[in-house]
Amino acid sequence: MSIYNITFSPTGGTKRVADILANELSSEFFEIDTTDRTTDFSVYNFTKDDVCIISMPSYSGRVPKVAVERLLQMHGNGASAVIVAVYGNRDYEDTLIELRDTAIQAGFTVVAGVAAIAEHSIIREFAANRPDKEDKTELQSFMKTIIEKIHAGVVQQPAIPGKYPYKEGSARPLIPYVTENCTKCGMCSFACPTGAITVENTDTVDSSKCIFCMRCISLCPHEARKIDFEGYEALRERIRSICEVRKNNELFI
Repeated sequence: MSIYNITFSPTGGTKRVADILANELSSEFFEIDTTDRTTDFSVYNFTKDDVCIISMPSYSGRVPKVAVERLLQMHGNGASAVIVAVYGNRDYEDTLIELRDTAIQAGFTVVAGVAAIAEHSIIREFAANRPDKEDKTELQSFMKTIIEKIHAGVVQQPAIPGKYPYKEGSARPLIPYVTENCTKCGMCSFACPTGAITVENTDTVDSSKCIFCMRCISLCPHEARKIDFEGYEALRERIRSICEVRKNNELFI
């Protein structure tokens, strides 16, 4: 049996949740980073004995489209999948059910689902520093329960919340812009999951490709990339009442 930690985590929050779960399952596992646009994900052929933790962020209640496309390139071949939707304390809505459907379409056997909290990737004050110590303890407990199910050979698919049709994805108008601090180092271009920024022209962001994942902003060593302040404040106020109340992680098994 091999363990795989499959993630889409542009700013690191989803990866922190995934690592807590993976490390509880095994001290040795393979990493698959679906933000890497240079990878041919079709080379991944799993076996029925493998266990894959598939962790994706919730973007406006949906799985990022590019993450869905890359997961569908893989060949699950009946491997056990623990699906994880990570959100910034607002709501994950149809993310988990979409991830389940995608995993099944890719050939995985979904044995458990987790909805987990991480620091909001845009408004960092919401769910700040989560997953925290309390989250870690809870997620480790979840994985112990999941391991028991896998070892018992129980293949019953868990009931996952969500509805059909999936909710409409929201428009993402807050496209990052470049400031005078930019040194043309190219880090943003190499790291962008969709190729919305080119090495030749780091000053421009292709709005048709940008998914507003915040990676270019979070990784820039010179803090040269920003988003519109008025748009940021409008979003902050719109979701404040929902995000200020601490939400709990959930296990579906």
